[in-house]
Order: sequence, then structure tokens, then C-alpha cells
Amino acid sequence: MRYFNIAGPCNEADHYMIEAATRLKGVEQLIDMRHYFVIHAARQSGKTTYLQDLIDRLNADGKYYVLYCSLESVQYIVDPEKGIPAIIRCLKDDLAYSGIPHRDKFAQNVDLTDYVRGLRAALTQFCMLLDKPLVVFFDEADCLSDDTLILFLRQLRIGYNERYRVPFVHSLALVGMRNIRDFKVKVRPDSESLGSASPFNIVTESLTLKNFTKEEITQLYRQHTDETGQKFEENAIERVWEQTQGQPWLVNAIAREVIVKMLESDYTIPITTNMVEEAIQTIILNRPTHIDSLLERLKEDRVRRVIEPMIQGEGDINKSADDFLYTRDLGLIRVVNSTIEPANPIYAEVIIRKLTSFAQETLQDAKYPYQMPRYLQDGQIDMDYLMRDFQQFWRENSNIWKKKFDYEEAAPHLILMAFLQRIINGGGQLIREMAAGTGRLDLCIVYENHKYPIELKLWRGEKSLAEGLEQTLRYMDTYGSREGWLALFNRNATAQWEDKIFLRKENVDGKTVTIVGL
Repeated sequence: MRYFNIAGPCNEADHYMIEAATRLKGVEQLIDMRHYFVIHAARQSGKTTYLQDLIDRLNADGKYYVLYCSLESVQYIVDPEKGIPAIIRCLKDDLAYSGIPHRDKFAQNVDLTDYVRGLRAALTQFCMLLDKPLVVFFDEADCLSDDTLILFLRQLRIGYNERYRVPFVHSLALVGMRNIRDFKVKVRPDSESLGSASPFNIVTESLTLKNFTKEEITQLYRQHTDETGQKFEENAIERVWEQTQGQPWLVNAIAREVIVKMLESDYTIPITTNMVEEAIQTIILNRPTHIDSLLERLKEDRVRRVIEPMIQGEGDINKSADDFLYTRDLGLIRVVNSTIEPANPIYAEVIIRKLTSFAQETLQDAKYPYQMPRYLQDGQIDMDYLMRDFQQFWRENSNIWKKKFDYEEAAPHLILMAFLQRIINGGGQLIREMAAGTGRLDLCIVYENHKYPIELKLWRGEKSLAEGLEQTLRYMDTYGSREGWLALFNRNATAQWEDKIFLRKENVDGKTVTIVGL
């Protein structure tokens, strides 16, 4: 019986899967045109599955000899004197299982100590032996270290430029998480990436795998239903789509969590929205390897320069800038209606939980009495009481706590979210809506069918107040709420606490906005 795969490439015999060929179009045409190109996509989004399927199809077609070569084992070799020979050995090892003729003669007469020309010489000599063009897919190409990567790319470029008189690889793809311009290597002392990709400016296309559509998620889950009889309720599939936006690993992980872990493979029980929600929360709390590897990227300055303004709702991020393109290619963000936001709600939640982990752990101390029962009155949350508690907490702790956050500019937003999360852990839900360029952060507490919308905004004079009121009222309308809260953070270091801390209400068209000065 097949199952939902969350580790390694998929195959039709063992796994439910969407046909790999449908997820990336045009590669065969690039190969026919002798192009060198890049395939990039976020980790565990199906790159290797796609490559295996493509290579099988190309070999069956019979026009080319096609070789897959993983460079993952070379990633920690910084010295090119060792790195280039290691790449040649990777090619030799993968050729041994390829079925390509003359594979035992690859690099037979190449001087491996000549690391400046050895790779090009090995590929040239091998191509001379073949009766069909050679196509090579270098997987994990973006993991190579500095000087090894530069020499690797330069030898491929020289071979490409001279292949009309000297045999060389017919078509070649570099495959990894990053686009070529974002390969992490210092070409110059002040650089963080290839930038213009000057050592490999022969790339003609840069392709990326798309996420699943809602229809493809339905198709994937229907395969399980057809084989076992276990149904996914329509609303459950809708919830998976909303929370994952089709990210392949998440789509598979949620189904596996429900079917294998929660229901213990009892296929008589239909899969409901509540089950999906419980599975999502388990994945968020357990932070499996896939999510942890993404969260490690938050430490990088290039990622922080994009994620921090997105949390604040501040800034006009240049969508053609290297930092933006890099963070998008990692799969952390997306663009919706010209605004930058987290790639999906699950990633949004784990990003905030990661960045507020210090605060969350500290707030568990018994000396902090901020728990849900404290704020309940007749089954509803007394939001004014809650906000006054936060004002006092902010006044006493902000100067010390802000310095403990890696994302110091976004510390006010992160600290308030950690404070609210501490309370919500006692029941309820905290919805976060982040998008760069909006000028605010939207939060909504949901408890016992009651909704409490909150806007977070930085104070920059009276204009901020007018904008904040308008934004809060619009946000209240999305939830059908007659009452909302506007938290205004005053970051003026010279302002007195007596001027910054206040609580007042504004009534507009029968709706009430409580302005919380901080």
C-alpha cells in the first residue's frame, strides 16, 4: 500500500504523488537547444523527484546520455585542490550506476592534481568517447564552498564556450535551493553571493518548481481515498490549502500526521477539518527537520533584512533586490497583490514562534501571572484589562528585552505577540497577518467564538494615529467586529513614559476603537 512521503524523493510504486512532469515545463526544449540552465526550489519541494522522472524520460527517448550527479558530499571541502578532484570522483561514482557506455574510462587519463583544468578535461575526454550527446544534472550545486565553486563554474563555462570545436557537455543544469545569482560565495571580499553570476554568465534560463494547486492537493488526497476508501472532507482539503498554499512537504506531512499518527491507519474514519487543524498544530510545535532547516535561515542578515520589515509591516522592499530574491527562493516568503508576506500561514506561525522563543520561555516563569483566567469576565476576554497589563509589562521590561532579540527593530511587535501567546496558550487562537509595506501588523485573538482584532503600528506623529484608526476599522470589518484595539508603539527615546502610556477610546459610526499607547 502506498503512503504520503515526507523524506526523500517520491516514486509511484511507494508513494502518493502528483506527476512530476506537470510541475515544470520547458526543460526538454532547453536541452534540445543545448542550453545550460538552473533549476531551483525550496528544500523538500520535489526537485529530486522531478529530476529522477525527467532523467528516466530522457533516457527512454534515446537521444541523449543523461547523468545525475549529486555534489552534496563536496559541500564542506573549501580547498579547490581537494574540491575539484572530489567533484570528479562524484561524477565517476554516479557514472558507475548510470548504464552510459565507456563509464569505466571516465577521467582515466586526467591529472587530478591539475585542479584548474581537471574537471573540464575529464568531461571533454569522456564526451569524445560517446556516440550521443551528454546531458548532466548537478544536484546540490549551490552547496559548494567559495573557491571550489568558482573553479567548478569557470571550468564549465570554458567548456561551454569552446564546445563548438572541442567536445563538451551538450546541456547542463545546476540544481539546488538557490538561483545562480544567490549561490553563497564571496567572489569579492565585500560580497555575500555571486550577484551578477559572472563566473557562470552562460545560464540562459532559471526555472523553479511551483507549489501544488488546490486541485492537485485534491487529486493527491483522492489517490489515498481510491486505494483505502478513507475520505477527506471537502472543508478539510480547503483548510490544508489555506494553511500550506500547496507547499508539497506540508501537504504530505499533514495527511501523514492525521492518518498514521492520529488515526493509527484506521481507514474507516473520514478526515475532518478539526483533525487537519490538530495535525497542523502538532507540526508547528514539534518543528520537524524540514521546518527547523528553514528557521536556521532567519539568522542570516540577508533574510533578516526582508523578514524584519515584513513583521513590522514597514518598508518598501525592492522585489528585484538580491535579499528579496534569495529569501523568496528559500521558500520563506511570497508576493500577493504586490505585498510581501510569509509563504504560508504555517511558516508565518513558526517564524514568529522561533523569533519569540526567548520571550515565550521567560514568560513561563511563575512570577508572570498573565494567563487566560485572569482576563475572563462572563466568558469573554476583558481586553482593556489585558492591554493595561501589557502596558505595565512593556514599561518595566522593554529596554532590557528589546536587546535580547536578534530582530531588534521588530522587538515591540514580537514582544506583544509573545505576551499574547502566553495568554492564548490557555485556550483560544492568535491569528497573525504580516505583510511588508502595509504600515501595520494585524493580530486577532479568537476565543469561544468571540473575535478581538488588534492593530500594531509604530507612532510617527498624529498622522500615524489617523492611519491606524482607519486601518483598525477596516480590519474590524473583515471579522464583523464592533470593537477593536490599536497598539501604538512610540520609539522616541526621549519621550516620557507618562506621555507614551495611555488608553482611550474613539467611537466611529457606532464602532469603538481602543487606542493603546506604548
